Amino acid sequence: MEFSTQEVSFELNEKAKRLRQLCEPGQPLVLTNVWDAASANLVVAHPFTQAVATASYAVAAASGVGDNDLTLEANLRGIRNVSAVVAKTDLPLTADLQDCYEDVRATIRQAIDAGVVGCNIEDVDNTNGKLRTVDDAVSRIKAVLSAAEEAGVPDFCVNARTDVVPFGGSVSDAISRGKAYIDAGATTVYIWGGGGGRGISRDEVEELVKGLGGMINVKMNLRPGYLNVQDLAELGVARISVGPEMYLKAMAGFKYALEVVAKGESFQ
Repeated sequence: MEFSTQEVSFELNEKAKRLRQLCEPGQPLVLTNVWDAASANLVVAHPFTQAVATASYAVAAASGVGDNDLTLEANLRGIRNVSAVVAKTDLPLTADLQDCYEDVRATIRQAIDAGVVGCNIEDVDNTNGKLRTVDDAVSRIKAVLSAAEEAGVPDFCVNARTDVVPFGGSVSDAISRGKAYIDAGATTVYIWGGGGGRGISRDEVEELVKGLGGMINVKMNLRPGYLNVQDLAELGVARISVGPEMYLKAMAGFKYALEVVAKGESFQ
């Protein structure tokens, strides 16, 4: 059976609405980010899963390039591989689109064509590695939502990431940017703590929750000593993701198995 463009848009917008509704302070949406069809199959089959998200770092790694070298075309290839699995379910799919590349509107149209109903957009210009001005970042968020509305998905869900903290800014700066991004139409704000495992501390999460009404995304590190799902829920966040953590765990398991085989040992 074939479906009209209007019917497909209606179905995608219903998923977008659901994705927005799942972002509830204190009862956060938890996203175990995937990178290919195999990882997506595991996630969609788990009863815990309410929505599916991609991780650009992992999609890039699976394509043989670094995160900063992931082109739109390669990213969309990875997203389509995931979407082919997610489309068989009623789960919403949100994609890590980095800074939405050069032409924001074209990026969003292609992402929606691939079955995406939400995205991450960063406020760093990936062409030069510089933090965008607030006005520039706000205009790009508005472009995302305008393009989505034109594509028949007016409830498209934006998770606006700010990198102001690793660029030397404060949590107060992140809150200021976050308020501007939410006013521009973002559902949640993702405050990036920076590379190297710096993350966001408990005190910082508390400050961010208070300043942004809980409508924040926190990346959870899957290592000892970091806040877990229950901790973050009790702090009042609306959305939790794990970024490349699942990919890194998978590769660690692969490396272990490789060493066992190479050494001729038995598995424990």
